[in-house]
Amino acid sequence: QVRLVESGGGLVQSGGSLRLSCADSGRIFSSSAMGWFRQASGKEREFVTAITYGGTRTYYADSVKGRFTISRDNVKKMVYLQMNSLKPEDTAVYYCAADRLLWRSTVPSSSDDFGFWGQGTQVTVSS
Repeated sequence: QVRLVESGGGLVQSGGSLRLSCADSGRIFSSSAMGWFRQASGKEREFVTAITYGGTRTYYADSVKGRFTISRDNVKKMVYLQMNSLKPEDTAVYYCAADRLLWRSTVPSSSDDFGFWGQGTQVTVSS
């Protein structure tokens, strides 16, 4: 059963913007922290950002801080990643993930914290 589905990836020039979306079909979305990870070709998957279940706390990898913004809509069961000032090194497959725990008070940042993953969406930034 597919729970998370990403969309919004594509090809963009350096300096451009993209907005990724992730739809969650699960019944516990509002109780789960959500995160975004990415994996570039030939590299390991890395944490990008995450947001607590209530949306009050966020955490960003240093590489995207100030350029990317995570947000969520608990009514629509959606999480978003607004990516601005994109760089070629942002090129990767981006994955949406849901916390394996409910009601976590801290912001998870390890892939081990997340138990549900989407199929990924490709983001390519040309120089």
